[in-house]
Amino acid sequence: MKIITISGNKPHELQIRNENDPRIPYVKLALKQRLIALLEEGLEWVIMTGQMGVELWAAEVILDLKQMYPIKLGIFPPFLEYESRWPDIYQEKYLKITEKADHFQPLYNETYQAAYQLINKDRWLIDKTEGALLLVDEEHPGSVHFLLDKIKVAVDQRQYLLMYITPEDLEEVVREQQDFF
Repeated sequence: MKIITISGNKPHELQIRNENDPRIPYVKLALKQRLIALLEEGLEWVIMTGQMGVELWAAEVILDLKQMYPIKLGIFPPFLEYESRWPDIYQEKYLKITEKADHFQPLYNETYQAAYQLINKDRWLIDKTEGALLLVDEEHPGSVHFLLDKIKVAVDQRQYLLMYITPEDLEEVVREQQDFF
């Protein structure tokens, strides 16, 4: 697999209220571990929208990994000013990520018009990738369920790989870190 997308929950869906939450480093570590395994199997590109939460944290991890691995990051928001309604801290992170990404291009060269932009964004990400890594609790998927539902169809219709980071995986990362120290 050479190209994947990454997505998952938004901060509020994970009960994360600010960027100083002590759980975020564990989320990033879980993403890093999974990405390193994929890189060692030939992963070259990760493309995503850069949505706040899991996607922004994953983008930060990817930018760190670029120092040691030949990984590329593409940010493809569904429309212009995608981040305009987010809290300032996430807007700032998003702008920094888009500046450092290997490729940045909104899918629609206009601001938000209607839900079709978000629906088509999901389809576009699936069409351009060979698999997806989702950090999500399937029992309570939050807004990522829209993408997840489309990915499940792609899994059934073609050789599309769906990989998860589950709440149990995150608990394991926490246990490993606590055992380490």
